[in-house]
Amino acid sequence: MKILVVCLGNICRSPLGEAILQQKAKEHGLNWQVDSAGTNGFHTGEPPHSMSQKVAALNGLDISGQRSRKFISEDFFRYDKIYAMANDVLYDMKRIGGPTFDDSKAELFLDQLLPGRNMDVPDPWSGPEEGYHDVFKLIDQAAEAIVHSYIVQ
Repeated sequence: MKILVVCLGNICRSPLGEAILQQKAKEHGLNWQVDSAGTNGFHTGEPPHSMSQKVAALNGLDISGQRSRKFISEDFFRYDKIYAMANDVLYDMKRIGGPTFDDSKAELFLDQLLPGRNMDVPDPWSGPEEGYHDVFKLIDQAAEAIVHSYIVQ
């Protein structure tokens, strides 16, 4: 299974989502390839935000080797499932995807954890370190729910 996690800039939320979801899939014996991207492309080629790297490292994950890339319409052909970190990101995915947008593949990241609530993972960018810890915990819980949803199928 190939999964893509998408946020706005691909430097805060989606790099954490990529690493956490990949780790949980591995722990549960799932053969998944997890990647991440951003809809705005402002940070293409850059590593994750220093606070995302710090919080990941404090939780045993090294995301320093990740590099931001822009989400493109062809991603709907390359991935089996694409998780958007927020509603505005999902909207941008529809706009970028155009006729290739596949509603059956796109979903909000928090939908498995909080079904029907259409909730966003808050963007911690430019905020205090505490926000990055809160986002890590939320992404971790949602990633566990996502993995569990595939185990029980």
